Amino acid sequence: MTKADVERMRPIFAMSDSRTCDFTVGGTLMWAEYFDYSICIIDDTLFIKGVTEDDVTRPAFSLPVGRMPLEKSVALLRDYCAAHNMQLRFSAVPEPYVEQLKALGATEVTRLEDWSDYLYEASALATLSGKKLGKKRNHVNRFLAENPGYRFEPLTDDLLPAVKAFYHSQHLPLSKPALADIEREQVFDVLDHPEVYGFEGAVLSTPEHGIVGFTMGEVIGDTLYTHIEKMNHDLNGAGETVNKLFAEMMTNRHPGLIYINREEDVGDPGLRHAKESYHPCALLAKYNVTM
Repeated sequence: MTKADVERMRPIFAMSDSRTCDFTVGGTLMWAEYFDYSICIIDDTLFIKGVTEDDVTRPAFSLPVGRMPLEKSVALLRDYCAAHNMQLRFSAVPEPYVEQLKALGATEVTRLEDWSDYLYEASALATLSGKKLGKKRNHVNRFLAENPGYRFEPLTDDLLPAVKAFYHSQHLPLSKPALADIEREQVFDVLDHPEVYGFEGAVLSTPEHGIVGFTMGEVIGDTLYTHIEKMNHDLNGAGETVNKLFAEMMTNRHPGLIYINREEDVGDPGLRHAKESYHPCALLAKYNVTM
């Protein structure tokens, strides 16, 4: 590792002074304040410094992503951590990369039990066909029957004020109230700055109730990542209908879509039950890895 390489690492995580950073704007900015994210790009490789998913008091890095070989990017971070008297730790490492980090000297690997992503077949959520999803299909059919004249339409700038007003009226916290409040702030930030995030979204409404649900996500490769999904929990079938119609809309809009990632349950029992009830095809485990 050259001295020039180490010098380039010194200012890149100084998020408080954007003049010293080459920031990229996109979906990765969600939860940036909570996880204390700061980012940079070196040699077409993205580095993210923050904290561990399960303990925001412990500094950690995301796995570097880009053109730089993992061996070189890890060595670069080793030198950075040595210069700043901190331990090199990665958080939310996907399972396929754990063995590679072990080969590079990882000394401790811990699974993040509450942070596995729920992965589904896109066609299954778009059609709700089959016996396993029969109850979900019944909920959707009941909603459609009880709400003639419903509308499901793309989320546009014109709809944002009404969507924000709807979300203001819906406040069902998770079993972790502090995290729920932070998540609420994140959603409003996305709604306030849709051009920054570039998500695709949709809104469900009825003549009687107005807006009863909305959702937002982004397609990366063959996977739709559903980042936001909110609904009127008092209206039977609203959640199932938003889920199903958005999956249908996105599979039609993106013919190459194979999977839908509905992300983690953060240890909340209600979220866990809801995500499990759709019968994921896989749980994508994540790990903390200490070098």
